[in-house]
Amino acid sequence: MIGEIKEQIGKVLTELAQQTSFCSGDILVIGCSTSEVLGERIGTASNSDVAEVLVKEILAFCRSRELNPAFQSCEHLNRALVMERAAARAFDLDEVSVLPHPGAGGAMAARAMEELADPVVVEHLAQRGKAGIDIGNTLIGMHLRPVVVPVRIQTPVVGKAPVICARTRPKLIGGKRAWYPDK
Repeated sequence: MIGEIKEQIGKVLTELAQQTSFCSGDILVIGCSTSEVLGERIGTASNSDVAEVLVKEILAFCRSRELNPAFQSCEHLNRALVMERAAARAFDLDEVSVLPHPGAGGAMAARAMEELADPVVVEHLAQRGKAGIDIGNTLIGMHLRPVVVPVRIQTPVVGKAPVICARTRPKLIGGKRAWYPDK
């Protein structure tokens, strides 16, 4: 199943990139329930092996595009996020003191703490996420910019967890007399 999960997350990332205008330094929010990936109820069967393969694939994708990944923890940590210290400082985000683990924070956030070069936990992104991937109904929307657009992908699941992707766009202001770019 691990090989299948690796292939599925690769497809999800590729499909999201095809439909999102990423710029260097953008934040990609990732929420994941490894329990849901295994077909269990969210928060009941955290799995470090699943988290490892997902985090490694996501980090490789983000590094190749110079994106800042932000791994959302579970509700026990108020959906705080794990990210690189340099990115948190660049976006002027406040660090919090907590160490995510599979029982509070989730396997994905815990694994991100191990895999990132200089990880920190931030309480929130102040709606700075450019795009996001929600694996297993983890509710990442609070971290994305105000105008969220669903991204339709052909890969509906990772493991057994439903996947929803989103990107953001600038607000349209000015009303019917305003002109807008074709994006």
